[in-house]
Amino acid sequence: MMLNSKSIGNKIAEARKRINLSQAELALQISISPQAVGKWERGESMPDIITLNRLAEIFTVDLNYFSESFHKNLTDPKEQESSHPNHHLTDIGSKSENQAGRHWNMSKGNWENADFSGLKNLEEQFSSSNIKNCKFTNADLSGLILSKNNIELCDFSSSNLTNSKIQSSNLLKNQFNQCSFRDANFSRSNIGQCNFSDADLTGARFDTGYFEHNEMTNTLLKCTSFINTGVSDVIFEGRIEDCHFEGCGFYKVKFQRAIILNTFFKYNRKLKKVTFVDCKVDSLTYAFLKNNEANLTGITLLD
Repeated sequence: MMLNSKSIGNKIAEARKRINLSQAELALQISISPQAVGKWERGESMPDIITLNRLAEIFTVDLNYFSESFHKNLTDPKEQESSHPNHHLTDIGSKSENQAGRHWNMSKGNWENADFSGLKNLEEQFSSSNIKNCKFTNADLSGLILSKNNIELCDFSSSNLTNSKIQSSNLLKNQFNQCSFRDANFSRSNIGQCNFSDADLTGARFDTGYFEHNEMTNTLLKCTSFINTGVSDVIFEGRIEDCHFEGCGFYKVKFQRAIILNTFFKYNRKLKKVTFVDCKVDSLTYAFLKNNEANLTGITLLD
C-alpha cells in the first residue's frame, strides 16, 4: 500500500464529508484535536498506521482505500447494505485481514518519526526504504524481508523478527533489546552502534557485512554464525554455544567472562589480537582457537 500524505488527506476529507462528520466530530471520535485533522486533510502530516486503522473503521472502508492505487468511489453506507446483504460479514473479514497488515506494502517509502508499535505480518513488503526514528516495539515482524533499507535510530524493543532476512541494508543506532532473531539471516549488511542486549540470536547468521560497536549484554548466542564479517569494538559475554566464526576480521574484540562450548573458529583474520578475559572453553573449542592462532591468555579449559 503506497502512502502519500496529500492523497491520504484528500481521502480522509472525502470520506468524512460522505458520512456528514465535521473535522471536530471526527477528532472527537479518535481523541485528537480538530487542528490535527485539518493538517491531515491539507497533506501537512499523516496519521500513523494505528490511527489509519481506526479511521477505516469509522468510514466503514477497507484500509486499501487510503492507497494511491485505490480508485473505487465511496457510496452511501445504506446503499451498500441494501445491495450487498452480506456487507457486514464481508467488511469484518476484510478488516481483520488488513488489521494484520497482510496487504500493506510499505516499500519505497521515507518513514520518519512514525509509531508502528504492534505492527504484524508485513513479510516481504518493507524494502528499499529510508526509516528513521520510528517505533516498532512489540511488533510481530517474523518472516520480514528487509532489503536495501537504511534504518537509523529506530526502536524494535521486544519485537519478533524470527526467520527475518535483512539484506544489503544499513542498520545504525537501533534498539533491538529483547528481540527474537531466531533463525534470522543478515547478509551484505552493515550493523553499527545497535543494542542487542537480552536479544535471542539463536540460529541467526551474519554473512558478508560489518558488525561494529554493538551492545551484546546478555545476548543469547546459540548456533549463531558470523561468516566473512568484519567484527569490531564488540564484547561477547555469557554462554556461547554451537556457534561459528569463519573468515571474519576482528578489531578491538573481547570475549569477557564467557563460557564457549562447541564453537568453531576457522580462517579468521587477526584472531590473535582478540582479548579473552576470564573465559572457559571446552576442549574442542580450545583446539579450534589454538589452530587459528588465538591468544589463549585468559582462557581456562573446562574439565
